[in-house]
Amino acid sequence: MMKGLSVLLFTSCLLLINCKDSPKEKPKDNPVTEDFKYVLDFDADSAFSFVEAQVAFGPRVPGSIAHGLTANFLVNTMQEWADTSYIQYGEMESPIEGRVPIKNIIASFHPEKKERILLCAHWDTRPKADEDPERPDEPADGANDGASGVGVLMEVARQLAKQNAQMGIDIIFFDAEDMGSHQAGQESWCLGSQFWSANKHKKNYQARYGILLDMVGAPDAVFAYERNSLNQAEWLVKHVWRMGTSIGHGKHFIPYPGGYITDDHVYISRIAGIPTIDIIHYDIASGTGFGDFWHTHADNMEGISPATLKAVGETVLKTVYEEKP
Repeated sequence: MMKGLSVLLFTSCLLLINCKDSPKEKPKDNPVTEDFKYVLDFDADSAFSFVEAQVAFGPRVPGSIAHGLTANFLVNTMQEWADTSYIQYGEMESPIEGRVPIKNIIASFHPEKKERILLCAHWDTRPKADEDPERPDEPADGANDGASGVGVLMEVARQLAKQNAQMGIDIIFFDAEDMGSHQAGQESWCLGSQFWSANKHKKNYQARYGILLDMVGAPDAVFAYERNSLNQAEWLVKHVWRMGTSIGHGKHFIPYPGGYITDDHVYISRIAGIPTIDIIHYDIASGTGFGDFWHTHADNMEGISPATLKAVGETVLKTVYEEKP
């Protein structure tokens, strides 16, 4: 059994090496014109299947076998659509696990374009479902908290491969977002985005702005204005929420202030200097501000709604397609 596992991991490593920075032929670029036309096409079932595929590997705790296999799946699948797809490796210190290996998955569309938009989500799961009343020491599936945002952006990538935006697009799946503890302070969270922000994948990389997705799959999820996002880029928050409302998703994108949430966008804005906002589930009736699934074993596929994934995905695509260099 161990010999078979070694062969599998060796094969996986070869796949990672072979796919790094591999360019592929793309459709002809759309001309930059004032009358640029696009079709807003987001397949909710496809996005759901991408969430489901991640969860099927098991909890994606950094350093675990499931984590490594998921990394292979993500980088190889994104290579089918993007011009480049590869892993940024690193290490960061976690108060829970000590030194944590970082695997940030980076995919770029039209890397030659100077004007860019950054889209991102985290793909790891928490080592322990510490809010669960029955099994707090076991990791949860992380269907919503992690996999949902990645699933939406994978479908966004699939659509961008069929119909180019007028901007260059970078999609990053950050690792080790959920390795922190409240006792250790805010900077114990979001390790992958902190690492990338201090070690960007390209020298002098800059984007016009960034959009982070986190916990975007719950049925009838509500996305309030996250307050750090308002402080960092109020204009962008209101612009994206208007985009969502304009295409019929106003019941999800509610224009009222939520809470202050420490998430990857904080460090992208603070360290990398890219104004970034967070589309994140906010439950005003919850003591945590999140849904009752948060950091529990209820965070599974039963709590994922294709309709919510579609609302978020269409909003992101409309925002990207409307942007002009």
